[in-house]
Amino acid sequence: MKLNTIVINVLFVLMLPLTIMAQDIEFPDLDKSPMDASHYPARSAYSNYLDADDPDRTAKIKVRYGRPYKKGRVIFGELQKFGEEWRVGANEATEVQFFDAVEIAGVTVPRGIYTMFAELQQDHWIVKLSKERHVAGTAGRDTEQDILAAKVMTSTLPEVREQLTIGFQKVDAGNVNMLIEWDQTRATLPINLNAPSMAGEDKSPMDLVQFPTRSRFQNFLKLEEKADNQPKMRVIYSRPQMNGRTIFGDLLKYGEMWRVGANQTTAISFFEDVAIGGKDIKKGTYGLFAKVNEGSWDFIIHKNPQSWGPANHDEADNIVTVTAKTAATPKTLEALSIVFDDKGNGQVDMVVGWENTMARLPITIK
Repeated sequence: MKLNTIVINVLFVLMLPLTIMAQDIEFPDLDKSPMDASHYPARSAYSNYLDADDPDRTAKIKVRYGRPYKKGRVIFGELQKFGEEWRVGANEATEVQFFDAVEIAGVTVPRGIYTMFAELQQDHWIVKLSKERHVAGTAGRDTEQDILAAKVMTSTLPEVREQLTIGFQKVDAGNVNMLIEWDQTRATLPINLNAPSMAGEDKSPMDLVQFPTRSRFQNFLKLEEKADNQPKMRVIYSRPQMNGRTIFGDLLKYGEMWRVGANQTTAISFFEDVAIGGKDIKKGTYGLFAKVNEGSWDFIIHKNPQSWGPANHDEADNIVTVTAKTAATPKTLEALSIVFDDKGNGQVDMVVGWENTMARLPITIK
């Protein structure tokens, strides 16, 4: 056998598995209900072509959906029967992406990607958004993951829309309508782009303590009681709990600054001039920090109460620093607690306690 014949045979044997593998791959034809996407603002689809300050550069909503054709069929009431759910498209369930929180039918929808369905009725649809992803159609879907059901009215189009189309109609700067059209039906879903920001339950609830205690209840005091119960000072703070944690030396490491609470910086207000650590302080509202050490805390009164803890704190805002020895609390305190202890003659201690540790900040009312 000649050498070139041997080489050809070897190459044929080596290429045979590749030929078999290639024959195993089947590429799909074009889908009869091709996928498409719609954006709001529409020009945000081309954000890389837009100037950085172009208001349309930032996408707010994107819809991905399969687009079936009418093909001579009666769609609503026949192909898509009234009283049944529809995936608002073909193939995979339609997905809606919100790049910021929105409000729909009074429900705040957080930013994210959701699947969209519609329960069809003759004059309206119930549009539903679900957190469930990667589903094809409505069969067996987990309705427990629905986050809203919005009733939207339908209207009749003057001309037949051959292919399902989803688009957007700007109402004003804060509102847009999602339009779903097919055959001669349009459904309009109003979307508020400026969703309300509502706080949920805070795990470190805010509280306040005031001196004298009864000064908080001016409307309940008798006239003769008011002179001795005028507000002198108040602390507003958030109250974290232990929740099984070791606080001092662990959660709050020694040598670090603490906001004497959680969330917003603890604020202390003086309604009269006071003196702390030999420093005269004018009436007003101040921030309170503490540097936690083993056996003592350094209380810091500063001029930046509108802050979220000590991050990026400028020490130039500090008014006075007072070192206070710590002591054991009478009992374990699950939640951070602050009280005022009246020592008489204008002398008041602000006492901070948590876990099994407390410290006192002496204050003189001028």
